[in-house]
Amino acid sequence: MIQDPRDRLVVALDLPSIAEAEAMIERIGDAVTFYKIGYRLAYAGGLALAPVLVKRGFKVFIDVKLHDIGNTVEEGVRSLSGLGATFVTVHAYPQTMRSAARGRANGLKVLGVTVLTSYDDDDAREAGYAASISDLVARRAAQAAEAGIDGIVCSGAEVAAVRAAIGSDRLIVCPGIRPAGSDIGDQKRVMTPREARAAGVDHVVVGRPILAAADPREAARAIVADLT
Repeated sequence: MIQDPRDRLVVALDLPSIAEAEAMIERIGDAVTFYKIGYRLAYAGGLALAPVLVKRGFKVFIDVKLHDIGNTVEEGVRSLSGLGATFVTVHAYPQTMRSAARGRANGLKVLGVTVLTSYDDDDAREAGYAASISDLVARRAAQAAEAGIDGIVCSGAEVAAVRAAIGSDRLIVCPGIRPAGSDIGDQKRVMTPREARAAGVDHVVVGRPILAAADPREAARAIVADLT
């Protein structure tokens, strides 16, 4: 159970360097307890920041969406387990999820990414999927439960179907969250923080609306208030 409302908000540190990430963390201050390290920062040396943040009392989400042969995924997750992070993502393919579940250790939770929030049904068809986004997400969520991983990453639009598939004991994490009136950028399946909380989402991931704000701390506080 989430005790601190700030834990519901994960701020995506989608920045080009550790120095810029550290500066943003200082600007945000105590408004946030949870940070995500994704591709941009991870490939700029950002994985080394994870244990530093953990030592400072923050929670860390490693968003690298692993997907490879089973042994590679299992060993990759096992290595990432040494960073002290709370979450790591893999693509929600059955073999990948089962392998990740075998590799997790030290309390690391594995989240399966169903369908990216920048995709809609046209994008799915272009990629060769005959099923609709909603059907594909529901199927992958059910497979995640069978694989024994800890939760699902999906858009707010699919929360009800995902919860039905994975039950109440697993986590739902939603990216593509935009405060009311915000630019949705390249996202296509979006939801406001207040809508996400009402839908039963456990954690939301927000990047640009906080990072690009004139006052990132106040932007984060406003989102936390909407999630409370």
